[in-house]
Amino acid sequence: MISIKSKEMIHEAYELHQAGRLPAAEQLYKEILKDQPEHIDALFLLGTLNLQQGYYDTASVFFRKTLTLIPSHVMALCNLGTALQRSGNFDEALSSFRKAISLRPDYADAHYNLGNALKEQGKPEEAIICYKEAIELSPNHADVHYYLGNTFRELGNLDEAVECYREASELDPDNAGFHCNLGAALQESEILDDAIISYKEAVRLNPNYAMAFSNLGYALQQSGKLEEAITCQKRAVELNPDCAESRNILGTALMEKGELDNAVSCYQRALLLEPEYTEAHNNLGTALMKQNKFDAAIISYKKSIELKPDSAEAYNNLGTVLNASGNPEEAITHYEQAIELKPDYAQAHINLAFALLLTENFKRGLQEYEWRPRLKEYASDTDKVSMWDGSPIKGKSILVYTEQGVGDSIQFVRYLPMIKAQGGNVIFECQKSLLRLLENYPGIDRIIEKSSNTDPEVQLDFHIPLLSLPRLFGTNPDSIPQCLSYISPDPLLTSQWRTKFEHDNNLKIGIVWAGNPEHINDRNRSCTLNDFVHLTSIQGLTLYSLQQELTSSKTNNNPEDFNIVNLGNELNDFADTASVIDNLDLVITVDTAVAHLAGAIGKPVWTLLPFVPDWRWMLNREDSPWYPSMRLFRQAELNDWAGVFNQVKKALLQEIDNFNILSGKSAQHETKHLTTESI
Repeated sequence: MISIKSKEMIHEAYELHQAGRLPAAEQLYKEILKDQPEHIDALFLLGTLNLQQGYYDTASVFFRKTLTLIPSHVMALCNLGTALQRSGNFDEALSSFRKAISLRPDYADAHYNLGNALKEQGKPEEAIICYKEAIELSPNHADVHYYLGNTFRELGNLDEAVECYREASELDPDNAGFHCNLGAALQESEILDDAIISYKEAVRLNPNYAMAFSNLGYALQQSGKLEEAITCQKRAVELNPDCAESRNILGTALMEKGELDNAVSCYQRALLLEPEYTEAHNNLGTALMKQNKFDAAIISYKKSIELKPDSAEAYNNLGTVLNASGNPEEAITHYEQAIELKPDYAQAHINLAFALLLTENFKRGLQEYEWRPRLKEYASDTDKVSMWDGSPIKGKSILVYTEQGVGDSIQFVRYLPMIKAQGGNVIFECQKSLLRLLENYPGIDRIIEKSSNTDPEVQLDFHIPLLSLPRLFGTNPDSIPQCLSYISPDPLLTSQWRTKFEHDNNLKIGIVWAGNPEHINDRNRSCTLNDFVHLTSIQGLTLYSLQQELTSSKTNNNPEDFNIVNLGNELNDFADTASVIDNLDLVITVDTAVAHLAGAIGKPVWTLLPFVPDWRWMLNREDSPWYPSMRLFRQAELNDWAGVFNQVKKALLQEIDNFNILSGKSAQHETKHLTTESI
């Protein structure tokens, strides 16, 4: 018989329990049990209190006592199952949940808890059945929708996960965790704008939610909002300084911004917190590689591989840094390992292609290069017609389109007459800056601007990217289609430009020192105007700048400041540039479109190459099989532009001797006095 006093005490204890005053509630529960050891409510509630505090073994004792007295106590069975689950006793936990369900099939919490236990055991499909049963019984149970969403997300069913998270958030709109996970599922579904909205709601509800700030920062970074991303990641780190993941993600944002020193510091701090954090080792390697600290980068990538031997990404990155340090053969081995681990790894296939081509293995390299449409930057919208496979094309129309830079277009346009010779009707899509230059090119029936819509009246039979033609035509270093020149400048335009040079009796040299700053390797392939200034000390030559967009040319000076004639501002497109080059004696340029243009029109051109050049220049050669009029000057070591210009200066002196002999001048090698430091 339960006394009135016990009833009052259990009521008071329960109110204290509900109010979160757990020590006081516990004391009262124990006082009740001291007088009445078989007090069911006190036993059950004391078990529940211990469960809430994480004392799972103690909780289990009280639940078992409850069940000894009332074997059909469904809530005790359910809570016992939870305590057993959290203690790692899954088999007994599952048995307890299932017994509760057998006694009361409509008990939603028992189905929900059974689902949680099954999910934790690695049985997500079975867990989903339980969650759905719980929702059927209790549709407004927000937690069940949330955990069902977690399970769907774990299985990769993102649409279902998003639906569940949305439902949970609508049922409990003030739960920041629900909004955060909704954002994560949306982000993984690449619905970034909605993901950002969800993350922002999460941090509004909980301004100290470090994970939500970190996730928001990453989503903003993916959306190109780099400054906002960095601000959020810094807030995440501030809220949770010991979170290695947040520091790693902050590092990626800083690296993207170009703050490499700060990125390296972030990765190093992440590794101090978590020394076996493979992703941070990998990212640190990438940041170090961008700093040209190749030896240190190699160590980081190798550590990442040591920790995760099946990381295709780390093998690919190790290959990349080995290639960048002048070891393409070794790089090939690692690219192949990456592909073995991940056969559909498009970027590794592309990198392998570049390394193979660099070492003159054209057959295999060009085949690997066909993986590029798998990458976003190479994707096209020309799937309406078939890709040309080299089959007979007589009487057929084919769209050939450029995928990459202007230099590539100039280099490979040489293949279009070969299609035309087979009877094909060639429509060529290229950059606007090439339209005037190529409008009368013999291999082109019609030329259109890149990114413009193809005339709907044009009936296409095939399409093909321009850089797939070398493979189709079986190109190797000995079979490159070439002649001294294959692009002809406009004679009238050349004549108009001649007035610029008619009073110059010196050796006339066009120069370019920088390429597109957006190019992935521009920091290595471009030099500075100051490097060319050393050549102005040589008598008998005039330097003409063909450099456009001086703001991107790594100098605060204009050519006029160095007694260099600046023509860049007068060049409207490559038709102008070609006609200017046609009036010059020589072009000296870094690896840019101008090098290809000069080679294509047959003008003598000296191309200045970084330590590891683009694949088309191959290794060790002083000539180029692509351009008979081209001479290559290579760095002997990384960033050794001084050594390159020493070579150029010596070659120029010889060139001036030859020029003077032809023009009847006496050879003199006196140099002008300059205040600048000589090479």
